[in-house]
Amino acid sequence: MSATTPSGSQHAAQNESAPRSESADKKNATNEKRGPLAGVKVLELGTLIAGPFAARFLGEFGAEVIKIEDPKGGDPLRKWRKLYPEAGGTSLWWAVQARNKKSVTVNLKADEGKEIVRRLAAQADIVIENFRPGLLEKLGLGYDVLAKDNPGLVMVRLSGYGQTGPYRDRPGFGAIAESMGGLRHITGYPELPPPRIGISIGDSIAALHGVIGAMMALHHRNMNGGSGQIVDVALYEAVFNMMESVVPEYGVYGMVRERTGASLPGIVPSNTYPCRDGSIVIGGNSDPIFKRLMTAIDRADLADDPGLAHNDGRVPRTAEIDGAIAQWLSERTIEEALGVLNAADVPAGRIYSVADMFADPQFAARQMIQHFRWQDGGEEGIDIALPAVTPKLSATPGDTRWLGPALGEHTDEVLETLGYDAGHIARLREQQIV
Repeated sequence: MSATTPSGSQHAAQNESAPRSESADKKNATNEKRGPLAGVKVLELGTLIAGPFAARFLGEFGAEVIKIEDPKGGDPLRKWRKLYPEAGGTSLWWAVQARNKKSVTVNLKADEGKEIVRRLAAQADIVIENFRPGLLEKLGLGYDVLAKDNPGLVMVRLSGYGQTGPYRDRPGFGAIAESMGGLRHITGYPELPPPRIGISIGDSIAALHGVIGAMMALHHRNMNGGSGQIVDVALYEAVFNMMESVVPEYGVYGMVRERTGASLPGIVPSNTYPCRDGSIVIGGNSDPIFKRLMTAIDRADLADDPGLAHNDGRVPRTAEIDGAIAQWLSERTIEEALGVLNAADVPAGRIYSVADMFADPQFAARQMIQHFRWQDGGEEGIDIALPAVTPKLSATPGDTRWLGPALGEHTDEVLETLGYDAGHIARLREQQIV
């Protein structure tokens, strides 16, 4: 786990890395500190999860992210999930979701507030928004308006159903997208109603699609004359895009994939199996791994059975194979079972809680949990653990430069870059425009 050093009003972690050559250090020193997206400016208009997560991802890799918040309370995520009283009742989720962002409070209903946003968009490379379709247009902040002053602007628009179609005006959250996109239908056990995954997976998947789209649009702009475009991400379509082969299976065979519990349908063996003191997950579905797995559990008869040499032969005998694995595991603890399976080079692992992650040597070696001092806790601050930035880039890694900011913490700083003087900013604040 990394040490912490002060950065602005908060504290940021310094990534530990192996020593490199002096010439490499000189060549990449600036980029390593700023990230691969240094110089990219992002304007975030949105709240909660999908839009802010997309902007967070860009900020973690060096983009300057200016988050516009309502002066009266800001992003509702500031109060979602576990609140920490010593941090002024701020959500711990906020610390990570808004890290590396600059918070600027603007009343978007006021004409001067809209002017601030237009001026910021004129300097931006990317605008990210996740309002209901049509709202930005009603505010006079639609893409056509913003692109007049900035033809190279890329706008990422995340919404439940996309910017077109008969459902465009419906409210659409991640949970609805997970249902419409097909994920809920195939999740869980057949005898029970479909459960939800314990995180906002629909919003997160959509956010990552938005980031990918933004990067492609920026590349196109930089290679083809500087023209921007709109990246239209529908939450349900992002989930739908993850559904593997369900579409051709239905289109060709009329097959509707159903819930299959902990197993992966049509891929054998891949399941969750009980040991004496808990459960583990085993993925023994490639042909050579299956043979090693059966040998490891003392079932040479199944390992050498020519009918089980390939997955298509194993699928009709799923119950037999799972039964053999379950029988072997029933006599062993998790530790004993993993010792044998790891030695046999069979993919297997325990099901981690967050407590397991904190104690695990692999998480520690990869520095995946980093500790910070969060100044929102008052003069002393509070210690807070956050997930490290991922993926890991060897030359220009992402970083946490500061944690989720206080509401409006960067308003004066950002407005000054637009040419507003102290008197003007004071007047805007008195009129509750910022």
